[in-house]
Parts: sequence; C-alpha cells; structure tokens
Amino acid sequence: MSFQQRDFSVRLADWKQDRQALCDIRRKVFIEEQHVPEALEWDGLDADCVHVLASDKHGNAIGTARMTPYGHIGRMSVLRQWRNQGVGSAMLNKLLEHSRLHGPQRLWLNAQTRVTGFYQRFGFSVEGEEFLDAGIPHLKMQLSLAAGTRPDKDEL
Repeated sequence: MSFQQRDFSVRLADWKQDRQALCDIRRKVFIEEQHVPEALEWDGLDADCVHVLASDKHGNAIGTARMTPYGHIGRMSVLRQWRNQGVGSAMLNKLLEHSRLHGPQRLWLNAQTRVTGFYQRFGFSVEGEEFLDAGIPHLKMQLSLAAGTRPDKDEL
C-alpha cells in the first residue's frame, strides 16, 4: 500500500492527553516488534518531554517521537505499514522546528545503526563507536542548530 503526504498529519502532542496513543505506538514498535524489554522502554522521562504524534487521515495514531528538555531525540517509531512514506521525516522536522524556535540548539540521539543514513539527511553526524542498546546496535549522533547550521524554515 502506498501513502501520500496528505494521508497523514503530525502535531505536537500532550503527554497527559495523548498518552495512550503515544504508548500504543511505542509498545507495538519497540516492545512487540523489536523485543525491547518493557522496563527499558518506560524510563519515566515522558512527562518532561516534547512529543509529536503522527495520525492518518482518520485520526488513528501511526507514529511518535519525543525530545527531552536537554535535546535528546528518541523513541522515534512508525507503524510498519506507514514506514518509508515520509512519516518519520515529518515527525523529525516537527521536532527540529520546535527546537529551532524554543531550544535547545544542540540535539543528539542514539540511532539504530541501520537507520543512521536517515538522520544524516537532516544534518546529524555520527559521534563515537557503535554500541548496543536493548541488544540493538546504535550510534550516537548530534546536530547543532547554531547560527549558520540551522535549517531554513522552508526546509522544515
């Protein structure tokens, strides 16, 4: 099945209001599909994070991601049938836009090694050696939104 950009939307989410939808996506992708231990997925940081929620044209949750107050982007997850349709890009763009407007200006993430190319397209660069997180190979990546390296508003 092929989707087009207009078939979904991405918005900033409210943890209290949208918690069930955000958790459902992460449970399906990380705990059920990737076998991340449940205790590692729920780290107690969610209430302090900026969350984004992607929904299909019927309002069904299809993806989520979050950013901590100190610039760590994580928990990027998209339902299998919606992958490679621009959902992840739209969610990351929404977080970059929020950070550009409200900070922080230095962002980092721990990317699963197999998807580092995705983040490199947004200007993230690899820092350090590969490591295991929940048994999955990862690389730390960073992006500075300092003057001269910040994406133009048109790029977001």
